[in-house]
Amino acid sequence: MPSFRNSEVASRADFSIIRYALCWEDADILLEALQVAPDDVCLSIASAGDNTLSLLSQGPRRVVAIDLSPAQIACLELRVAAFRHLTHGEILALVAGYSDGDRLALYNRVRGDLSEAARNIWDSQKPALSRGVWAAGRFEKYVRLFGRFVLPLIHDRATIDAAFVPRSQQDRQAFFDTIWNTRRWRFLVRLFTSRIVSSWLGRDPSFFRYAEGDVAARTLERGHVALVDLDPSCNPYLHWIAFGRYGDCLPHWLRPENFEPIRRNLDRLEIRAVSLESFLAGADERSVHKFNLSDVFEYISKENADACFAELARVGRRNGRLAYWNTFVPRHRPEPLGGRIRPLEALANRLHAQDKAFFYSAFVVEEIL
Repeated sequence: MPSFRNSEVASRADFSIIRYALCWEDADILLEALQVAPDDVCLSIASAGDNTLSLLSQGPRRVVAIDLSPAQIACLELRVAAFRHLTHGEILALVAGYSDGDRLALYNRVRGDLSEAARNIWDSQKPALSRGVWAAGRFEKYVRLFGRFVLPLIHDRATIDAAFVPRSQQDRQAFFDTIWNTRRWRFLVRLFTSRIVSSWLGRDPSFFRYAEGDVAARTLERGHVALVDLDPSCNPYLHWIAFGRYGDCLPHWLRPENFEPIRRNLDRLEIRAVSLESFLAGADERSVHKFNLSDVFEYISKENADACFAELARVGRRNGRLAYWNTFVPRHRPEPLGGRIRPLEALANRLHAQDKAFFYSAFVVEEIL
């Protein structure tokens, strides 16, 4: 058995930088999968913090946010401080780059609520903060390179804008076939999302250690899903890739109706800088109801993933739920745990078909028995 107090991925990747300044996972399907109830204790991989805050909006008893990266913890801390002290519009300006307000002044208003470690991280990011929190993220910089420089090489602005006009799926398919799906589109998307380029500009090379198949071909296939199967006109993630803004279709945590519920429940949040393995090793049996596990299994071996699932079965409450994403590495509960964790395949497949963060190959929902 692997040591549960050591995270495999921590030994291979640099977690001192802000890898994700925004969360690229659809909270709408996450919340429907988990069905958070008022008495629930939730465990959430912090990432940038967006989906952790979305869990708070549901009014659970407690949300424990964990991440082995101090930089990602700093992202969540900044969001929490912003919800305590800023208006909804000011949060949009500070985090997502809306309006032309003084973002450094907004940061200074919330800076005092941050831990010393988080302050040190964000104080070193002031040039990025002047553009918005998003500009501090390595992945967001990579995505903006595509939107600013690669996409305009494929289509002119009128064609890009036309892709976001509301239309039926049949009409979206026709637009894709006759206008969008050019040789240049296929070539440049495959090039930009290849392992070599994305490792150089976006993700850590170690994140592809267990990836299976042609990464770029998979991404191109999911691009068809985003442009045809889903409606681009109301997809915040696709808007951000193309335009560097969410537009009018915001992700769950930034919608105006969720501002007060999140702020009201901030005191129910506990933040811990710890790996999933370490947290589970120290957690009581049957102590957590709902688990937002992001895509953590993408970066660890099957042996370590299976050991994590065994601990999740121990720590999870009966009838509790796990939710997580697969991109290039297929991970599910191992067969020997079939009597302790049950896949909810119909629900997971239905939600995956609605997933606005279209690049994932699978969304997995499982129930603790």
